[in-house]
Amino acid sequence: MNKNNFTITLLTSKSSEDVFNAILDTRSWWSGYYSEEFTGNTKKLHDEFSFRAGDGAHYSKQKLTEVTPNKKVVWLITESNLSFMEKKDEWTGTQVIFDISQKGSQTELTFTHQGLTPEIECYDSCAPAWTQYLQNKLLPLISTTDK
Repeated sequence: MNKNNFTITLLTSKSSEDVFNAILDTRSWWSGYYSEEFTGNTKKLHDEFSFRAGDGAHYSKQKLTEVTPNKKVVWLITESNLSFMEKKDEWTGTQVIFDISQKGSQTELTFTHQGLTPEIECYDSCAPAWTQYLQNKLLPLISTTDK
């Protein structure tokens, strides 16, 4: 049985500080594809926020459990209701991890949704959705972010 968490790596010429700041501006990139509602704060340790999309088909509440400037951000998903899944709370207790590092002259962002594995029902729809948000929303935001 494959236990690989969903992971995607993005590269940018922007600084690690620019990447970090864009991640913390979650409202700007984790929105815009569906009818979404975003509430709460995403800037510092212990901030909490919720995200609702698809006319209520997806709801999750996150808490920032690690915030290391220019290096790492971790969200713990404390509540979830994925109405399109049989096990609606499949995300609850999983973690979303943003690791930032330097690779030569570029900054590498490694995104991991720990607990989102091919064995769970959500994987086939959630992995492509994360990819879409990260490549089409977060990466362009990083490109426009200045220190």
